[in-house]
Amino acid sequence: MSLLSILPFVVIAVITLAGALAAATLPNLMHAALSLVLSFLGVAAFFILLGAEFVGLVQVIVYVGAVAVLIVFTILLTRPAVGPGKGRNWSGVLVAMAVLAGLLWALARTTLPAGQPIAIAPLTVLRIGQTLMTEYIWPLQAVGVVLTAALVGAVVLAMEEKR
Repeated sequence: MSLLSILPFVVIAVITLAGALAAATLPNLMHAALSLVLSFLGVAAFFILLGAEFVGLVQVIVYVGAVAVLIVFTILLTRPAVGPGKGRNWSGVLVAMAVLAGLLWALARTTLPAGQPIAIAPLTVLRIGQTLMTEYIWPLQAVGVVLTAALVGAVVLAMEEKR
């Protein structure tokens, strides 16, 4: 394995970990939320680097496009602008270190299967679409009905507040 083959992984790892560390330690919530977006983009880049383009794009759409924007709007709507705090809150870093220790412990206890790797057909967007529209059509339709009902309920609640 050459240095050029692992260089993209190292660059993405540094960016992702820097974003996650900044999100856990920055005292300004807006800066922390934007750092979390950077970390989400790094995770999506890992998926794309591993050949799971669909999962990487879903990561960008769902987490960067929806969850991170929701977090930013929530911060903007609920928190008044506050100056710098008394100091850094290191509890997020301690929790992250505990999670990292647990993951490393689980990784150290995991044994890899010996022998030849199992050949699996590549997962493409076409195959995902065909599976959703054949085997999982009823759950997909149920999710659509629930989301439509939630949207209608949100519109009704928003209209009642204006009256």
